[in-house]
Amino acid sequence: MKFLNFKFILLVSLSLSSFSMMKALNTAATGMASQEMNVNTISNNVANLNTTAYKKQRAEMEDLLYETVTEAGARSAENTRHNVGLQVGSGSKVSAVRKEFTQGAPKITNNPFDLMLNGQGFFGVTLPSGQMMYTRDGSFNVDSTGTLVEKHGYPIVPGITLPPNVKSVNITENGSVEVYLNNQVQPNIVGQIPVFTFPNQVGLKSYGGNLLIQTASSGQPAQSIGGQNNAGRIQQGSLESSNVSIMNEMTNLIRAQRAYEMNSKVMGVADQMLQTINNIR
Repeated sequence: MKFLNFKFILLVSLSLSSFSMMKALNTAATGMASQEMNVNTISNNVANLNTTAYKKQRAEMEDLLYETVTEAGARSAENTRHNVGLQVGSGSKVSAVRKEFTQGAPKITNNPFDLMLNGQGFFGVTLPSGQMMYTRDGSFNVDSTGTLVEKHGYPIVPGITLPPNVKSVNITENGSVEVYLNNQVQPNIVGQIPVFTFPNQVGLKSYGGNLLIQTASSGQPAQSIGGQNNAGRIQQGSLESSNVSIMNEMTNLIRAQRAYEMNSKVMGVADQMLQTINNIR
């Protein structure tokens, strides 16, 4: 009879242990999914190592809900309370992928239509639909009509057209576009390129093609002159390089790989423990 009671207690204990192992499997699975997203983010950074003005991204994680078994401060006896509670976590998830808008290194091109922003801000471009987008990629040129456009052919704001027979172009730090015509000493000012800043530039949405879209999180853009109101100064004949550091990305990749392997190992150990419980007769 005592043996039967002991066996019953053992089976109950093993059942509870099996329930805990199932939690470990699910928890480790969330960790593997988080690290998979982390590796995807690192992979995108490495792929854009040479993309003009690309801003690196980082995956931000947070822990999931907890099961409270014992509340801290709950009574442990008539006159005592639990000094420390007992909570069981359920894993982690990626809560956001944040862009880091640190300045990239300048790359000198000596092309008069290559522009770089030294500081905060974005250039504005207009799509054929009339929608405005924003970019830090200053790889500009002129189309067949003399309009200043970005690499996809979208005109930059506010719409600057160069006259024919232009001998040279000078774009100042504040965005003033000066053109020198043949047989003319003094330049003609044909427009001014503004710089757009946002209250929360991290809230901008990536569109692809080095373009960004305004969102409710980014706030409304403020149009400024280069070098004023916290807007960056414009540097002609240069492009901004990607701010991705290959050494940092490789370090982060190794850490993500090790974390993924450890979560995988936890799943393996939990599975082995479940097999041990199932083999008990």
